[in-house]
Amino acid sequence: MDVRADRTGAGAGHGISFNEAFRVWLRVACLSFGGPAGQIAVMHRILVEEKKWISEGRFLHALNYCMLLPGPEAQQLATYVGWLMHRTAGGLMAGGLFILPGIIAIMGLSYIYAAFGNVSFVEALFFGLKAAVLAIVVEAVVRVGKRALKNRIMIALAAAAFVAIFFFAVPFPIIIIAAGLIGYAGARSGRPEFAPAGHGHGGGGAIDSMLGEAVPDHVRPNTARAIRVGALWLALWLVPVIALLMAFGQANVFSQIALFFSKMALVTFGGAYAVLAYVAQQAVEHYHWLKPHEMLDGLGMAETTPGPLIMVLQFVGFMAAYRDPGGLSPMLAATYGGLLATWVTFTPCFLWIFVGAPYIERLRGNTGLAGALSAITAAVVGVILNLSIWFALHTLFRETVPVHAFPLNFDMPVLRSVDVPALVLAIAAATAIFRFKLGMLTVLAGSCAAGVALRMAGVI
Repeated sequence: MDVRADRTGAGAGHGISFNEAFRVWLRVACLSFGGPAGQIAVMHRILVEEKKWISEGRFLHALNYCMLLPGPEAQQLATYVGWLMHRTAGGLMAGGLFILPGIIAIMGLSYIYAAFGNVSFVEALFFGLKAAVLAIVVEAVVRVGKRALKNRIMIALAAAAFVAIFFFAVPFPIIIIAAGLIGYAGARSGRPEFAPAGHGHGGGGAIDSMLGEAVPDHVRPNTARAIRVGALWLALWLVPVIALLMAFGQANVFSQIALFFSKMALVTFGGAYAVLAYVAQQAVEHYHWLKPHEMLDGLGMAETTPGPLIMVLQFVGFMAAYRDPGGLSPMLAATYGGLLATWVTFTPCFLWIFVGAPYIERLRGNTGLAGALSAITAAVVGVILNLSIWFALHTLFRETVPVHAFPLNFDMPVLRSVDVPALVLAIAAATAIFRFKLGMLTVLAGSCAAGVALRMAGVI
């Protein structure tokens, strides 16, 4: 590997240039379909399996922290790994690139939607892509599960986490806290099942080799630096919100967008799925920004474009300002509204990583906390399985029925609503991946082409 000085000044102990990282992160961003499970699958395959930039243990350690944060965990995971590699510049690059394709795609589709009322052809274009992503997500669950679930206790924790969140709608933070407490107690009692396999400083990744030899300054916790970084990112987040409130008052649509989505940035624990119902209710019933079917259309856009599912908030902000443009043209106001919603949604994500990540890295050597993270890793496998099944239900079935029979609370597919073309494409994609070991790009491209062909043939 060619070891060159890093342009950001982070040191080149891992031998990965900033330019090389840029190209890889752009590739990750363009392939990040399928919600958080699919995005985590993409990053795991490229960063751990293909590039070997980061070990399995450090990848899961970072993922555990990001799963505990409000906001899109996959975008924060990209920011975390980018920060490890190339300091703040790397985190900004990785996290920023992760959402850039989605921002562009959602904005473009929003223009089409506002002007023509639907984006059915574009959604059909991604029909095959969703089927391929489903197969990739299943592969991710299998691959991560094999590495994280090393014994019966870890398997039981993953199963319990899945049952709790899928069938009983137990809040995500409760599942993670419970798993962490179990893991901490198990490690402190000396149980070997909770030994933090893969959480040491080594592990085969370029980052792990660098950090194992000499820990860079940016990875070491520093209270004064944390205060400075926190103050900067709080200002970037909140100053625009305060300025809008002072200039236009709370009744203005831009002030409402800034306030509402800033609140959402603080409570979106467990990923986008956990908060979208509340956002839909508020946007439709309280603010009257959208009609119910428009919220579903926006969700369809977010599900079929790269980037976090929470990008649907950009569509909500776009339509809110489009309907109440004030003295601006509707499309210009909509553009500002969409970008404002995006800014207040994602700026806090960089705050959580740049302030908290050094302290999380320091905890890797603590036996009790490492055991807690091992248990959380197992629970996260169950959560990813839940996200995968949620995605499968909404990809393979046109209808689901909510089941509310205390204490059960889950969505059941309507079997007669099975989407046969989607099922066939998903099986074909899974066969290509598991049986013929075809590459991800090949499978995605083939499935996308199949979706377009089915649309032209009138099948979908």
